Amino acid sequence: MTVRHSFGAFTLDVRDNGVGLLTFSRPPVNAVSLSVYEEIGRFADHVAADQTVRVIVITAPDDARAWCGGADLHEFKGMTAEKRKERYQFINAQLPRFHHIDRPMIAAIRGATVGVGVMLAGMCDLRVAAEDARFACPEVDYGLVGGSAGLFASLRMPEAKVREMIYTGRTFTARELESTGFFNYVVPSPAVLPIALDLANQMARKSMPTLRARKLASLTWEGSEWMDAYLEAQEASSALVEHPESEAGVLAALERQKKQSRP
Repeated sequence: MTVRHSFGAFTLDVRDNGVGLLTFSRPPVNAVSLSVYEEIGRFADHVAADQTVRVIVITAPDDARAWCGGADLHEFKGMTAEKRKERYQFINAQLPRFHHIDRPMIAAIRGATVGVGVMLAGMCDLRVAAEDARFACPEVDYGLVGGSAGLFASLRMPEAKVREMIYTGRTFTARELESTGFFNYVVPSPAVLPIALDLANQMARKSMPTLRARKLASLTWEGSEWMDAYLEAQEASSALVEHPESEAGVLAALERQKKQSRP
């Protein structure tokens, strides 16, 4: 038996043992708009008040093109520095609530994970990825500065690989990134969700107070430096957003998405 809760593009199915399966479904590419950030905040608030949720597995529908396709670039057309700062203020009221959820979270990734999607995956405690799942931090292609580097550093990812990702903006498969330690398991796509759920089931059998205390201890150990770096990256990105290169990069990316969506 499961209990279902809905938060816009997110559906949370909580099983009897306390494992919650959170499914992100916003076709065509699970892009993150301001409304999605708001829904992330609502989900975090729900978990904080729901003592039946012990462990969370985050996934996307089987036929989804992406686990998380990054920011919704439609919201970047005609962006100004002031609007960009306002957007960041809204985002910064939501993402920390997700990051500070005091239950273990497992990212079960079978599709593309881009930009803020990489950050969301990094905020999870464990990551299980399909070997052909693709990861990218493409902000440099939009004339912007991404905020993932500080989070990567807190996860002890090799600095050389981090810089390659954020300077080139290119796409890497999970198998190519396996040696960075970002993932707990890199497996064939059909095995991703079963492995993630098996891990969740193991955790759900543990003491709830202990799970929560362990999560809070992990957050304390991780520290706040990565968030400070993220905020600094936002300032740099806001200063760049009105440059012609930024607008051209966003429009080019939207045109590529349009072509890819045509039958």
